[in-house]
Amino acid sequence: MPQIGKSLLVIQTAFIGDVILATAVVEKLRKTFPDASIDFLLRKGNESLLKYHPHIREVLIWEKKQDKIKNLFKLISLVRSKKYDTVINIHRFASSGLITAFSGAVYKFGFDKNPWSFAFSHRIPHDLDSGLHEIDRNQKLIEAITDRTRELPRLYPSTSDYETVKKFQTGRYLCVAPTSVWFTKQFPATQWIEFIRSITNRYERIYLLGASSDSRLCDSIKLESQSDRVINLAGKLSFLESAALMKGAEMNFVNDSAPMHLASAMNAPVAAIFCSTIPAFGFGPLAEQSYLVQTQEKLSCRPCGLHGHKACPQGHFKCATTISTEALQNCLAT
Repeated sequence: MPQIGKSLLVIQTAFIGDVILATAVVEKLRKTFPDASIDFLLRKGNESLLKYHPHIREVLIWEKKQDKIKNLFKLISLVRSKKYDTVINIHRFASSGLITAFSGAVYKFGFDKNPWSFAFSHRIPHDLDSGLHEIDRNQKLIEAITDRTRELPRLYPSTSDYETVKKFQTGRYLCVAPTSVWFTKQFPATQWIEFIRSITNRYERIYLLGASSDSRLCDSIKLESQSDRVINLAGKLSFLESAALMKGAEMNFVNDSAPMHLASAMNAPVAAIFCSTIPAFGFGPLAEQSYLVQTQEKLSCRPCGLHGHKACPQGHFKCATTISTEALQNCLAT
């Protein structure tokens, strides 16, 4: 008879933030099954998040951008060869459902919205209208084999990651992650500039964080901020180095995007700005010192969807432009 907590695979092949939030499931599994072997399957590009994770034995990687289908079937073969007793699929889409269905595991946990959920041994509803945070929805997947105690997401930067950012941690500093993959999730650059100008003299450094693709926008924000205290680090730090830097900041200003979840996983102080989306979807900040910043206007068009858009569907983007500089300033200690 297979042991449900002997050899476990957690699947989350979505985006950076989704992987970070899924680490709460890993934390819960480790506490419940301290002797288990826990592996994690994710999409290529996100693997560095879990590089030093002490509770994960192996990270399996799916290359989605090239030969997606060919690599999917290779991955299914690999998963089957591992002979997992239990697969916990946090992803709700067909590809991960196929991996789960053909994993060879006796115990297959997943959400009922997955097209392959009929092949799972345990199907759990995924309800975005419940008001639950995503980590609580995810942990309901394994409630039957664990308990109802909430675990938080966690990342584990290495000693080297902390050493890399130590040179930036002199004096009082803030981190600002001004970008998002989606336009309507991104606080406008002009308003970031206005905010940064209003508080620059209170801090020795303000670090702009992001990917290499964000560097140009961060350069323009730095230039328009007219201060040598503003430093563009976009594309210069890894995920875990960024997390280590955020941990020591007096505050981290972020959009509803991956850096918010980095802050949650490090229990770093965070001010999360929600433009077109809303915290009620269940993806808000989890750090002990968290602030929500959003428009005070009652907009009939907000939220305009679970995910962001490439442009405001109404053309006015009032969910962002009506957020005041004072609302951000109020998140800072005097």
